[in-house]
Amino acid sequence: MTDRPAVHLAVPVDNLAAARSFYGQILGLPEGRSTGHWIDWDFDGHQLVTHLAARPSIPAALSSVEQHSVPVPHFGLLLTHGRFRDLADRLRAAGVVFDIEPYLRYAGEPAEQWTMFLRDPAGNALEFKAFTDESAVFAL
Repeated sequence: MTDRPAVHLAVPVDNLAAARSFYGQILGLPEGRSTGHWIDWDFDGHQLVTHLAARPSIPAALSSVEQHSVPVPHFGLLLTHGRFRDLADRLRAAGVVFDIEPYLRYAGEPAEQWTMFLRDPAGNALEFKAFTDESAVFAL
């Protein structure tokens, strides 16, 4: 653990075997502790927990961003360009269907970034992105 706090995020899944396949094999996250009801994942130093639970009956909302319908809520990681490309290739090879295919958002602007949206087998939305200039993550 570093001096910077790590995020803890728990998400519902309806099938632990499917979660283990997606998060462990497809995304390549190291598995931590687990029981018959939840699995801890090392999400690049953050604690992601997939809990066996019924899905809420309220569907995710959609928000318009650069002429795309972005699922809300969603979570993910800010990656380097190389890791972003490697992950996109791994997801495609695994046959993962994208909500929004990898593309360059805000081209030519301070917040220029590659982004992609997808869902885990339980329907949780994830976004992975790579900023052209990492110092511009919070640029106005």
